[in-house]
Amino acid sequence: MSEDLAPPVPARRRRNARRNVLLFFLAIFVVAAVVSGLFVYNLAHSFDTKTQKIGQAFPSEAARPVKPTEGPASNAMNILLLGSDTRGAALAQAEEGQPSNQRSDTMMWVHIPADRKHIYMMSVMRDTWVDIPGHGQAKINAAMAYGGVPLVVQTLEGLFKSRIDHVAIVDFEGFKAITDALGGVEVNVPIGFKAYTADITLKAGPQKLNGDQALAFARERYAFVDGDYQRVKDQQIFLKAVMNTVLTPATLTNPVKVTELVNQVSPYLSVDKGLDAATVGALAVSLNAVRGSDVVSFTLPTLGTGTSADGQSIVLKDDAAISAIAKALTDDSLGTYLKSAGLGG
Repeated sequence: MSEDLAPPVPARRRRNARRNVLLFFLAIFVVAAVVSGLFVYNLAHSFDTKTQKIGQAFPSEAARPVKPTEGPASNAMNILLLGSDTRGAALAQAEEGQPSNQRSDTMMWVHIPADRKHIYMMSVMRDTWVDIPGHGQAKINAAMAYGGVPLVVQTLEGLFKSRIDHVAIVDFEGFKAITDALGGVEVNVPIGFKAYTADITLKAGPQKLNGDQALAFARERYAFVDGDYQRVKDQQIFLKAVMNTVLTPATLTNPVKVTELVNQVSPYLSVDKGLDAATVGALAVSLNAVRGSDVVSFTLPTLGTGTSADGQSIVLKDDAAISAIAKALTDDSLGTYLKSAGLGG
């Protein structure tokens, strides 16, 4: 029988064929959704089980600013990042809100505006001379020693008149883990140095750092004339370099790399109880359009250095700048302030 004379395919068979094709693609999407769901579940489980929880991250409600319930600032988010050189008993005491000999050597206020178009990272010099509630004038990093994480939060919230939504403490060893999980990080080293506590030398200029080099870059201060000022700048440079690497399709669409990053970094993080995988995931989705170029870092302006009445070398706070930043945080207009003040990079 010729092809032209072949009997027509019954309508039921054609419908079955179309249905089978639809079922095939539906099955693909279902399998993809299940795999994706398992992937996301595994990431969430890894983050929630491997991170350590800060037992007491915040002061009493009576001692805190009220979170706005309307206007742009109500949808903005403030996260306090604290850096630690150790994860011993002293840090555990600080995370429980107890006095200890632990001091927060790195302090960074991260502001995420309501429009989720930028991430602003403000470093606060550890020797900034401020009022610490219940203890009078002291270097701001002493707040951790006097009253643990809650007193650090209370001190900063009092300074900027804005509420901190979440707290994360990063063990400096995490810098090494992040770098290794990413296969190295491209960093433009501004000033070459030989590390004081490690057999590592870095030359000035663009280069790819491995984990050990990244750790040395983020911790070094003794090799610089201006000490902690340069260390703060280097930490900002490193974090921006990490974000330039992470916030790319090559990383974000690579399940293996994302999984390794979460698994490697989570053990070096302590977070408040509210900063769980669901919160982090929702924040990540809201920031899906942000790239490395949208991350702005700066250091809280100061009036230079001086000496306290009891002979300590201190950093003098700039009350005018603090007031302006406090207003910008309240208005959710930090980007506008930074442009007018010539800050941020």
